[in-house]
Amino acid sequence: MRVALGVGGAAPHARGHRSDAHGVRCDRYARRRPEETALYELVEEHWPEFRDRAEEADGLPKFIIDEFDEYLRCGRLEHGCLHLVCRDCGHSQLVAFSCKRRGFCPSCLGRRMSDTAVHLVEGVIPMVSVRHWICTLPWGLRALLGYDRKLCAEVVSAFAGEVSRSLKWRAKREFCLRSVDDAHTGSVFGVQRTDSALRLNVHFHGIALDGVYVRASSGQLVFHELPAPTQAEVADVARRTAERIERILAKHGRSMEPELADDSPPPLVSEEPGLAACYGAAAQGVGLVGDRAGRPTLRLVVNHEPKPRAVDEDAPAAEVRGVNVHAKQTVDGRDRRAVERLARYMTRPPLSKERLERRADGRFELELKSVWRDGTRALVFEPLELITRLVAAVPPPRMHLLRYFGVLSSHSKLRREVVPEPPEDPTRLEPSPAAGDQLALKLDDADPLEPAPRRRRWAWLLRHVFAADVETCPKCGGAMRWLEATTDPQSTARLMAAHGLGPQPPPAAHRAMPVPGQLRLRFGG
Repeated sequence: MRVALGVGGAAPHARGHRSDAHGVRCDRYARRRPEETALYELVEEHWPEFRDRAEEADGLPKFIIDEFDEYLRCGRLEHGCLHLVCRDCGHSQLVAFSCKRRGFCPSCLGRRMSDTAVHLVEGVIPMVSVRHWICTLPWGLRALLGYDRKLCAEVVSAFAGEVSRSLKWRAKREFCLRSVDDAHTGSVFGVQRTDSALRLNVHFHGIALDGVYVRASSGQLVFHELPAPTQAEVADVARRTAERIERILAKHGRSMEPELADDSPPPLVSEEPGLAACYGAAAQGVGLVGDRAGRPTLRLVVNHEPKPRAVDEDAPAAEVRGVNVHAKQTVDGRDRRAVERLARYMTRPPLSKERLERRADGRFELELKSVWRDGTRALVFEPLELITRLVAAVPPPRMHLLRYFGVLSSHSKLRREVVPEPPEDPTRLEPSPAAGDQLALKLDDADPLEPAPRRRRWAWLLRHVFAADVETCPKCGGAMRWLEATTDPQSTARLMAAHGLGPQPPPAAHRAMPVPGQLRLRFGG
């Protein structure tokens, strides 16, 4: 049986900390309780109403409905769990299954972010200098790219291609190469669907090698680092990207300026009018239903003087016809922790449950990670308004959110000479999760030539990210092995009853969130 476990949080053990076999300090694993979060309360209470309203109008596609329904099952023991038992002392605990969706679930997207970051560091990005490239697009394109996966792929490929072209021509001039074809570049780009205000804002974050590989006379590929790009060079990337996007849109009968496009509506409007309405409202930052339909989101603003935007004329950033490109941050590839942090930022979830609170008036307050220049420190959403933003955050099926280019692509013949060799996982053949001697027999019969798994196991990620060890008994330090995995309602009820857990936990108390005196509500987009 293939099971998916939720990456829960970690709680300190009552008897102190422990260390695993590798000397990593770990805490006792504590099951996460999504039903106690404001996000779960929002979806549980208001999603049925939103879905009914959508059905009365034009409806929503199945992948959106499945996303919300599966989220309500994620991390809940009554919908399926794993029974872990210590072989030494008999201590047992339950671990809930996860939804493994990629829309807005903070737990599953946190796991996906951590898994992707570890994969990029261990098996993709070489130990050379890398640069963080960011590309934001005109507002008129964001709803269109949010649904059209083919168009989105062409646009991100256009930006990655212009970054590669810039690096190659700079390398030709810097190292006196005979041809730009002698320079080989590589990059990984992630597609982010939302901004800090949960508006539909499709933009790209990329980790690009800050230099080129050149074949030496000895036949070995050698990396040559390039100086930081100038403002003029970044502006050239932005200009050429804008021109390529315009050609791509013209091929599809579209334009970066909607008034210049043909009269036919985008395919989304005719195929999924309900989803198109959600995309349009989320892209504009306005409400879709209720009293706040068509009105901007309320903001909490700190009383202070607006700070003027600092302009650095030499900074590697530029904007051309709405295409904004930044290339300021660099990371030494030998610092693998810094590279992993950058990869995690590039693939981060759209929403952090720690920054979402339910207010006393029933609305939901989303705290911003950093205060805006005008003093906005949080947004206040009506429940259905926030669900509209969550709907827009869900990517359509088969839309790739991570793309590889150049020597880092799986199609490159040079990839094997560049990417690092993944470290051997000493625990990959351990019986975890295991169920007695049957799995041991299967491991004995395994083909020794079978390639190792390309991704880290869930328990390893849990230790790596949360310093929580689910495989070690918190009482005696013995090995925990799974005894039973079930999604049957009767079996899960039996296991929960044996552990003193009710089938439905009591609802979490809603905390009052009074607005401090120094804050005021203000309309704004």
